[in-house]
Amino acid sequence: MAQLQLNDLTFFYPGQTAPALSKVNLTVERGEFLVLCGPSGSGKSTLLRLLKPALAPHGRVEGTRLWEGRPLEALDRREQAQSIGFVLQSPEEQIVTDKVWHELAFGLESLGYSQTAIRARVAEMAAFFGLEGWFHRDTASLSGGQKQLLNLAAVMALGPQVLLLDEPTSQLDPMGAQSFLDCLGRVNRELGTTVVLCEHRLEEALPLAGRCGVLDRGRLLVCAPPRETAAYLRSNQHSMASAMPTPVRVWAATKGEGDCPLTVGEGRNWLSGYFQIHPLTPPPRLEPFPETEPALEAREVWFGYRREEPVLRGLSLRVPVGSLCALMGGNGAGKSTLLHLLSRGNRPQKGELQLLGRPLEDWSETELFQGALALLPQDPKALFVGRTVEEDLAEVEPSREGRADLVRLCRLEHLLSRHPYDLSGGEQQRAALAKVLLTRPKVLLLDEPTKGIDQPFREELAELLTALRKTGVTLLMVSHDIEFCARCATHCALLFDGGITAWGDPRDFFAQNSFYSTAACRMARDLVPGVITPPQLIAACGGTEAAVQTSQAPGKQEPTEPAQAPLAPSQTSPSHRRRSPMPQRLGLLALVVCLAAGVLAWRGVPWLAGLASGAWLPSLLWLGAAAVALWLLGLGRRALTRPKPVRVKGEGRWLTALFLLVLCPLTLLAGMYLLQDRKYYFISLLVLLEALIPLLLKTERRAPPARELVVLSVLIALAVAGRGALFMLPQFKPVVAVVIVAGVALGGQGGFLVGAGAMLVSNFFYVQGAWTPWQMAGAGLIGLLAGWLAPMVGRNRVTLCLFGFVSTVVVYGGLLNTASLLMFQPNPTWEMLVTSLALGFPLDLVHGAATAFFLWAAGPALLEKLERVKLKYGLNGPE
Repeated sequence: MAQLQLNDLTFFYPGQTAPALSKVNLTVERGEFLVLCGPSGSGKSTLLRLLKPALAPHGRVEGTRLWEGRPLEALDRREQAQSIGFVLQSPEEQIVTDKVWHELAFGLESLGYSQTAIRARVAEMAAFFGLEGWFHRDTASLSGGQKQLLNLAAVMALGPQVLLLDEPTSQLDPMGAQSFLDCLGRVNRELGTTVVLCEHRLEEALPLAGRCGVLDRGRLLVCAPPRETAAYLRSNQHSMASAMPTPVRVWAATKGEGDCPLTVGEGRNWLSGYFQIHPLTPPPRLEPFPETEPALEAREVWFGYRREEPVLRGLSLRVPVGSLCALMGGNGAGKSTLLHLLSRGNRPQKGELQLLGRPLEDWSETELFQGALALLPQDPKALFVGRTVEEDLAEVEPSREGRADLVRLCRLEHLLSRHPYDLSGGEQQRAALAKVLLTRPKVLLLDEPTKGIDQPFREELAELLTALRKTGVTLLMVSHDIEFCARCATHCALLFDGGITAWGDPRDFFAQNSFYSTAACRMARDLVPGVITPPQLIAACGGTEAAVQTSQAPGKQEPTEPAQAPLAPSQTSPSHRRRSPMPQRLGLLALVVCLAAGVLAWRGVPWLAGLASGAWLPSLLWLGAAAVALWLLGLGRRALTRPKPVRVKGEGRWLTALFLLVLCPLTLLAGMYLLQDRKYYFISLLVLLEALIPLLLKTERRAPPARELVVLSVLIALAVAGRGALFMLPQFKPVVAVVIVAGVALGGQGGFLVGAGAMLVSNFFYVQGAWTPWQMAGAGLIGLLAGWLAPMVGRNRVTLCLFGFVSTVVVYGGLLNTASLLMFQPNPTWEMLVTSLALGFPLDLVHGAATAFFLWAAGPALLEKLERVKLKYGLNGPE
């Protein structure tokens, strides 16, 4: 019986008409090693996540997924955790503890294993994966390769039968990637674990595989042993043929004589046999790059995040104008640190940096980043600020004509309407690259530009960077992709121990290295000297690579002519921004007049002396208030991202009302009069439990809402952090604003939970007391009302801020002022109540104004983010 079986699996993301996966049929046998590859956005990660229901994306699933003959969805959470392991692409995203040994034990502890079993399992995994040398180290001090190996060991500590890996080597250096894949091969061979690996780096992964599957546009084209897959791609002239290992490409380009080699060793033996029959032509001699003035220069640069542990130690580097310098080295060597220094993200502690002949510190921010320098960061998400890819590109180049060439060149036509965060890793990289290139810089810094992109676009990117270089643009590229560096770099440098230890042109640089070298160079060494890339080796063998059919996304058209690097500034005029509404413009004008008059009066201008004496002060204040109101009215009438209302059955709303509006007040009164306010911890936890009970009761009808609880926890943490950051300002806190946003986006019950939880947790940093349950009830009640009134509250900024101000003053202020009377007066009277409310009213106004301010400034953005989270993960709020 197959361990995993997919029958006609089709998947649609929310709001998408084109399927991400279409009619996928796949069988995975026990103990198999399966490699999945394909172009960026072909559905590899989607397929992998659908194999573990706990991580499956939200959307519409058709077809069946079977685990040992039964539906995959029937596995409970514990069985999933023990049977199916998953290793993510980023080493940072999966580590959750501070120590290596604790990371290994964390999963076992979560599943309730005994201490004896945990110790034995952790010791076994540490010995198997060779972690003894850094068993007690902090996880933050590990290199990228060590972190990914730790992730693999922590997953294997649970003893899974199937191991799923989503491009685990994409952020590792060549040595780290090879070590990781060697360990993965041992896991498959020695432990019998089934491995399903999604990978772009096939040079080392494909020889480990029993079968290789190719996905394209959501369809599984072929799934067969590697040699048969290579033959299929070759015969169909598919674009993935160029992504095959170098020995396979050379074999295919020479008409496939003999058996297809997979490894460098097999390729070398095949090449020796081929040399005995066919002549080999050495590659032509390359002209040296002309010596020019440096565009970038580092002189004796020292830098460390801790002074006692320098990352860069007297580094010197000279990058000529118009060159493309590829900077290589292991994880943690300091490559990205150097780019951050050159882009002024940090300042060197010693030494000097120069850009285009001027000291870097002499450049202003404006002239530096508007045409002189640009940086493509390692995480492309850092560049995205718009709701769609088109909005992000328009931020740099408003004219569609001005960005059309780059959109076409980076293959973004069918992605312009998508949110950047909804793209695959390779698609995000292409979008970020297009945004950076639209600035048309003279010097371009690239941090891992090929991470996550497929081989066809690698070739296009290499041609683009070469075109940029030939127009005079200087490029400094940090990369672990040795093949890509050999393909397009003019200079290569190796960073080790804080300095440059090797420098030269690509042919000399890779020829002198044994491990930091290309597969083509290792394969042809001593047979065809000077070869460093697959095309050079193919040409030396007298072969030619067949033209491939580039994978096209639906709706994408091939360019009618070769795309050129759009380097000249756009000649088209930028599109005009939409003018502000009339009330906003009048209000802003009046506000400027008021401020100017106030400043002149304060400076003692004679004809405004009446203002200084205070005679006109009330009129000035009224005019200023009217100006602010007009300005806010104009801006506030803009519609917000409307939250989807949380549709609740009648019984759900009544259940929530029973616990939150009846039991919570009774609990507060019982704590006050029966327990004399002495058991406030108990009362606080009881209030929180009563808020959770309706949510827990509903888990009988659906799976436990782990993702909803994570979102609620993040919002509580945000409110607590905001209260702590502004501790010095009385009543000027963002807590209630966050609670209102939670209520509007996640429903009344979610709002109550965020309000109650935020007050309880934040008082651990302030002080707990008899007032804590009242604060929890007050903030929670506002969240409850915000959820129930969400269609009206979330209409626009004005209604959102108005509700925030009124609810803070009336609900929270009124309840807490009443509570202060009840807590400190054994015999309260109506007169005392009125006095308490009056004394607290000024501070309540400040609190209400602060809530309105934070809602105005951050409410729409938070609502938009939460709506995206709800859409992506299928959350409709805890109600």
